[in-house]
Amino acid sequence: MADRAVTGGGRRANTRDRRAGGARQARRRLSVDERRDELIEAALQLFSTRPPEDVSIDDVAAAAGASRALVYHYFGGKYELYLAALGNAAHKLSVLLEPPTEGSPIDRLRVSLERYFDFVESHAAGFTALLRGGPADRSGEVGEIVDGIRQLLLGRILTAMDVEIPTPILRITLRSWMASVETAGLDWLENRDVARSELERLLVDQLIVLLHVAGQHTADISDLYDRLAEAELGPAAG
Repeated sequence: MADRAVTGGGRRANTRDRRAGGARQARRRLSVDERRDELIEAALQLFSTRPPEDVSIDDVAAAAGASRALVYHYFGGKYELYLAALGNAAHKLSVLLEPPTEGSPIDRLRVSLERYFDFVESHAAGFTALLRGGPADRSGEVGEIVDGIRQLLLGRILTAMDVEIPTPILRITLRSWMASVETAGLDWLENRDVARSELERLLVDQLIVLLHVAGQHTADISDLYDRLAEAELGPAAG
């Protein structure tokens, strides 16, 4: 009986050893890019809920099930990891925001906004990490990443409206609206008490109202508003 007990225990121990060994082998089979992406994803989750200064390398390593040394091996330090995480989020968003080519300008804007909120919903951690803290906290390479995304968004909106170079008032109007979109995205992730489709319609309507008001200050935006209204509602709308 004792021998059987010992033998059984040995089999269980061997099974545990094989499982542990298999888990280690599975982890070792991750490619360099896969391991790096795993660490970035863990970092994004942490940076989306806490300020960067409150997240340590040990926190990221623990969240990713990796060693502290491995994080340093891939990124060199926390700031480099933060930049990589933001860059990853920015790249995903830029891919989603490739401008549509069909439909009226407002239709194309709706599609772009829907894709933007696809990213907000599917990559909540990346979106929050990208925008958390606001422009006042952005400087250096971090600021360049965030500003790059905002310039990309501005370009996409102008493309949807068939505008090559915006006048100063149009640029200010559109950037003000973009700030509203960012705030709306963060608020929606926090509360989710408004249907996403309703929020998207609200934001499009807000832009149309902003353009109407801005058109009272400059003729070029008034002409743009009339053109957008005609494309959306027909000649009678102009």
